[in-house]
Amino acid sequence: MRIGHGYDVHRLVEGRRLVLGGAEIPWEKGLLGHSDADVLTHALMDALLGAAALGDIGQLFPDRDPAYEGADSVELLRSVTGYLHKNGYRIGNVDCTLIAQRPKLAPHIPEMRRILADAMGVDLSRVSVKATTEEGLGFSGEGLGIAAHAVALIEEQ
Repeated sequence: MRIGHGYDVHRLVEGRRLVLGGAEIPWEKGLLGHSDADVLTHALMDALLGAAALGDIGQLFPDRDPAYEGADSVELLRSVTGYLHKNGYRIGNVDCTLIAQRPKLAPHIPEMRRILADAMGVDLSRVSVKATTEEGLGFSGEGLGIAAHAVALIEEQ
């Protein structure tokens, strides 16, 4: 078994969709980034790649490459899952935490879990997503951005 950790953060801006774990969250702001800026899925991909020592999403999907402009991060997660399988790994379980003062994310967590589990081809029971605030502290507490942490357990096939 191998364990990996991922972290990502993006700035909140007006005029962008807010996508977290593949779910579109209705809100006045979205995350700024080259792709859809889905911090949750980005952190998860980095955790999976890190567990296998296969680099990170910046190496696989560079933001300098126009092919990934506006990319759907869930589709990138499908690619990462295939890359893991090709290299002899299967996903055991993942545990993710979103850090955002607003909007309220709890109502959207079941959809995020379902989307991520489907993209990785694992049972829903192997995907945990949680959300927390920073009690008004720091960039996320001030509503400037959203961060995500992810931990992944993978196993050799």
